[in-house]
Amino acid sequence: MKDYYPEGTLIATDENKKYLASESMLQQAILTEKILEANVVMCDAEHNLIVDLGIMKGIIPRDEGAIGIKDGKTRDIALISRVGRAVCFVVREIKSDIYGKTQAILSRRIAQEKCLTYIIDNLIAGDIIDARITHLETFGAFCDVGCGNIALLPIDAISVSRITHPKDRFFVGDKIRAIIKGIDDDNKITLSHKELLGTWQQNAAKFSQGQTVSGVVRSIENYGIFVELAPNLAGLAEPKENVRVGQSASVYIKSIIPEKMKIKLIIIDSFDTPNDNVFDYYFDGEHIDEFIYSPNESYKQIYTQF
Repeated sequence: MKDYYPEGTLIATDENKKYLASESMLQQAILTEKILEANVVMCDAEHNLIVDLGIMKGIIPRDEGAIGIKDGKTRDIALISRVGRAVCFVVREIKSDIYGKTQAILSRRIAQEKCLTYIIDNLIAGDIIDARITHLETFGAFCDVGCGNIALLPIDAISVSRITHPKDRFFVGDKIRAIIKGIDDDNKITLSHKELLGTWQQNAAKFSQGQTVSGVVRSIENYGIFVELAPNLAGLAEPKENVRVGQSASVYIKSIIPEKMKIKLIIIDSFDTPNDNVFDYYFDGEHIDEFIYSPNESYKQIYTQF
C-alpha cells in the first residue's frame, strides 16, 4: 500500500532518517502529517510512550498511543508491548518541557487512522498487501497490515496443508504477503494466505514418483500419516511406529495421482530437527479474483472466490 507499511518498515529508510535529523525537518513533517518511525524506549507510569527521535525526546500521550485506547476498546497492553520496538507516528507539535528542553508531541493514533481509512476506502477483497506477523494464537495469526493496524489470518487460511498451530508456519516478526478476505462493519480485517502458495499441480510438479524427499509430519491417523511436502501439498504415508507430529521425515514417493489429488508415500525415517517455515509465493500480482487449487482432472474441486 502506498505510504502505509507494517511498523518497523520505515525506521531504517533514508527518508525517515532525513526527517529525524533536524528540528526544521520535524516542523516540515508537522505541516504534511508525514508518517515517521522511531523506537520506543519507555512506557511511563501514566502509559505515555517515550520515543527516541535522536535530536530530541518524543512523547506519545496515552490516548494517542493507539486507536481505541481512549474509549477503552483497546487495552493498555497494546502500549506497554511497544517498548523496545519501532512505532509509527505523526508529529503534532514541538514545544519545551518544564525544564526548557525541546520535545516533540507525537500521535500514533492519527497514523493508524490515516492508514485504516486508506484501506477501507481503497482496498477490496482479493487485494494483496504486505503484512508482518505480530503474534500467534491457536486459531490464527495476527498481522500488522500498516501502522500497527492488526488483521486476523485464520489458521485454516494459512495453507492448504493443515497445521495444528500457526507457529508451524510462521515466526513472530515474519514479513509475509497476504490477501484481503474481508472488512466487516466494525472495520475488522480478515486475511488469507494459502491462495498465494500455489495450486496442487504447481506444487506436485516439484516431485516425481520414485524420489525420496524430506517433509514434515503434520497428522497421524489410524489409516496413515500425513506428511507435508510443501505448505500447499501433503501426501499420505503408510502407518509407521515411533513417528510424532512435528518431526521431519524422509519419505519415498510411491505414486502421484492428480485425479484424486493424492500422493502416496512411505516413511523411510523420522527425526527431530528444527523446521525453517520456508515457503514460496506463486503469485506476485496485486489482486486475485479466484484461486482454483484442484487440477482439471481432479474429481474434487477446491477453490476460493474473492
